[in-house]
Amino acid sequence: MFGPEPKCLVVVGAQWGDEGKGKLVDVLAERADVVVRYQGGANAGHTVVIGDSKFILRLIPSGILQPRTICVLGNGVVLDPEALLGEVDALEAQGIATGGRLKVSDRAHLVLPYHKLLDLAEERRQNIGTTKRGIGPAYEDKYGRRGIRVAALRDGAGLEALLAPRIDRANELLDLAGMPERADLAAHRELLSRLAPRILAMATDTGHFLHLALRGGKRVLLEGAQGSLLDVDHGTYPYVTSSNTTAGGAAVGAGIGPTEIGAVLGVVKAYTTRVGNGPLPTAAAAPQEEELRRIGHEFGAVTGRPRRCGWFDAPVVRYAARVNGLTALAVTKLDVLDTFEEIPVGVGYRLGGEVMSEMPADVAVLERVEPVYQTLPGWRASTAQARRMEDLPREARAYLDCLERLGETPIRYVSVGTRRDQIIEV
Repeated sequence: MFGPEPKCLVVVGAQWGDEGKGKLVDVLAERADVVVRYQGGANAGHTVVIGDSKFILRLIPSGILQPRTICVLGNGVVLDPEALLGEVDALEAQGIATGGRLKVSDRAHLVLPYHKLLDLAEERRQNIGTTKRGIGPAYEDKYGRRGIRVAALRDGAGLEALLAPRIDRANELLDLAGMPERADLAAHRELLSRLAPRILAMATDTGHFLHLALRGGKRVLLEGAQGSLLDVDHGTYPYVTSSNTTAGGAAVGAGIGPTEIGAVLGVVKAYTTRVGNGPLPTAAAAPQEEELRRIGHEFGAVTGRPRRCGWFDAPVVRYAARVNGLTALAVTKLDVLDTFEEIPVGVGYRLGGEVMSEMPADVAVLERVEPVYQTLPGWRASTAQARRMEDLPREARAYLDCLERLGETPIRYVSVGTRRDQIIEV
């Protein structure tokens, strides 16, 4: 995707997350100088397999696995300091050096233990299907103008003044929710005093850093977390995350101007999955769902929850292409479909005799629709060894042609396995 242009590429998920963005970013990062995570928090999970080693990254961009790449956590991220440093230590233990290669925006907001308690209380009440890692409450505090940013760690006395009223407020809300747990001011004070030196060693004005990098001709890759259909504005609301996962959020969350972005790559699975609650119109029947889950190892990287599995949903991908301005698609996990004799593709929705080709805004409508399928022949052959499009079975190429046509976006990459070398560049 990186040729002479663009110097700045956004990689987004074009379904409900878990599309395989981490693997794509890991491969593309070999050609990038800087990889930026621009939104979300430790509720995301990217899994990358290198040789016999498996890396699960929640906050740190998967570009950290490329030894020369600088990684940035932008101002749009909500940062759990314990999770971040735990991830750094785990990478170092696996032989991945992060020193001097990881930068954290001093404008990023902190996720603290009281946010996790509030998240647990809200999830018990509303049952959205969150990861209960404090992401939503941290964003609520950010937009309620009571958040605590990384820069606040530089001023111990000022931090104390910020913490006390926020702990009090959290405990009042926990009381109202009937929660027995309590947020403890002393424990928060101890945690931050212990972690602050390591966090501040990475903290900087990352927006300015990226501005200088782009001005100096560096190649920058902006990495989204979750998927487009989980975007707080454009997703299946209210079953969404608390940030803008779409490409429009990349400039805001990284601290650069939108005119710096040259292309947007949307990552999709060759089928569809979803974690948590909310509609999944092309959900497969139980036997096929179990087979997709088993072959695709469809369990959440962060939560371990089994993913709901279904067939490719073209209206979802067309919608994601529109709201992101996708310039290309990467199709992952094509090999998971190798054993199916027939493969349905969702081409529209039917409700009360009416056929819809586009995503409805109302989630209640989407929950009632019936999928309209086009069924394609399977290829019943392994695709794992393919390294060119010509190596794929004829039926597999026809399947990809169908996805490209229905998604109204050209396919640039096809993944046929978990390893770095199992990506076909079209």
